[in-house]
Amino acid sequence: MSIEVKMPALSPTMTEGTLAKWLVKEGDTVKAGDILAEIETDKAIMEFETVDAGIIAKILVPEGTENVAVGQVIAVMAEAGEDVKSVADSAKSAAESSPAQEKAEASDGALSMDAALEKAISNAKQAADSPIFQNSENLPAPNRIKASPLAKRLAKNNNVDLSKISGTGPHGRIVKADIDAFIRQSSPISSPNITVSGEALKHATPHETVKLSNMRRVIARRLTESKQTIPHIYLTVDVKLDALLALRSELNEVFSEKNIKISVNDMLIKAQALALRAVPKVNVGFDGDQMLQFSRADISVAVSIPGGLITPILKNADGKKLSDLSVEMKDLIARAREGRLQPEDYQGGTASLSNMGMFAIKQFSAVINPPQASILAIGAGEKRPCVVDDEISIATLATVTGSFDHRVIDGADGAVFMSTFKRLIEKPLGILA
Repeated sequence: MSIEVKMPALSPTMTEGTLAKWLVKEGDTVKAGDILAEIETDKAIMEFETVDAGIIAKILVPEGTENVAVGQVIAVMAEAGEDVKSVADSAKSAAESSPAQEKAEASDGALSMDAALEKAISNAKQAADSPIFQNSENLPAPNRIKASPLAKRLAKNNNVDLSKISGTGPHGRIVKADIDAFIRQSSPISSPNITVSGEALKHATPHETVKLSNMRRVIARRLTESKQTIPHIYLTVDVKLDALLALRSELNEVFSEKNIKISVNDMLIKAQALALRAVPKVNVGFDGDQMLQFSRADISVAVSIPGGLITPILKNADGKKLSDLSVEMKDLIARAREGRLQPEDYQGGTASLSNMGMFAIKQFSAVINPPQASILAIGAGEKRPCVVDDEISIATLATVTGSFDHRVIDGADGAVFMSTFKRLIEKPLGILA
C-alpha cells in the first residue's frame, strides 16, 4: 500500500511552510530516519526526516513552493514489492483530478469539514432565496458573515471588520485576497498635503519587489500585534560599566586556559536573570485573562540573522554559572545563524534582551515579545562625564531601557527591577554569587 508523505508540523504554531529543497528524487529508496527535504518555517530552515521506508514514487510539491499547508500531501512512496510506476501514476491522477476550489481552500488552511459546512450553509441560503420561501414572513434574515478560516485569521490579526468587506469567493464568501485588498486600500501613505496609494508609489519610484519570507511575515504580524495590544511602559537608567569591564578582563584571564571568553552580553544576561529572580513581580507573562508567574528566568536573546531576527532562549539563566552560560549562548548564536535551531531552542522564554551597543546605538526602546511581559534594550557603552561625590569624572556609561507590559507589571515594580539590574552591573561580583 502506498505511503503519503505529508507536510509536517515542525513547531506547535506552524500552519504552513515553504518546501525549500528536496534532498531526494523520484526513484530513490529511503529508510526510516533519512532526511527527505528542507522545510522553511517561520523561524528557521529545518530538516524533515521520514519515519517510513520505501521508494519515492512521485513528488507532488516542487521545491521552492511557498505556503504549503501542514498535512498537505507533498509526495507518495511505494512500499517494498509495490509497482513504483503504478503508484506514481495513481498519485498523479489523484492530484490532477482534485477540484480547483478544493486546492484553493487547502492553501487557505481550510479543513475539509469546514468546506463541507460552508457548502451546506451555502445550499441552505440558496434554498431560502428561492421563490418557495419568498413569501415566508417568519424567515430570519441571514446575518452570518461568510469567510474562509484563513481570511478570518488575517482579519483578526489586522483588526479588520469583516462586515465592511464584500467577498469575491463562491456565494460572496470572503477569502484571503479580499482581506489583502482591503488592507492595501485602507493603508495609504499620507502627508499633510497629499495622499499616495501603494500602487501609485510603485509606479512612481523605481523598485524591486521582494516577497516576504515566512520569517519576515511572522515578525511583522507579531510586532504589529504587540504594539497594538500591549500597553508598553518604558523605564530608562544609565549604568556604569567600568567595574563590570574590569571583572570581565580578570575572568577571561582565568578562563583562557579553558578557551572560554566571557562577553559583556553574557554578563548582562546573567544580571537580567538574577534581577528577575530578585523581583518576581516582573518575571511574569500575560495570557488573556490570567497572568503567568514564572519560577525561573529563561532569557530570550535577540540575534540578527539573514532575513530577520530570532530569539534563542538561554534557559535557567539565573541558575547557571557564568562560564557555562557563556558557552551555551555562543552555541545558540552559532546555530541560529546557521539555521540549525530546534523549536525548543526559541519557543518560550520569560523575558528578552536586545543589545545594539555593537552598532553604536546610544538608546532605543524594544518591542515586547508576547506572551512575555518585559524586554531590556541595551545601548552602547561610551565614555561620558558624570558626577561622583559632587565632582565631575569620566565613566563608561550605557543607557538601558526596559519595556514592560503595564497590564501585569506596575511601574513601581518595573523601577525596582531596573534598579536591581543597575546595581548588579555596577557591583558585578553579585553576578558570580
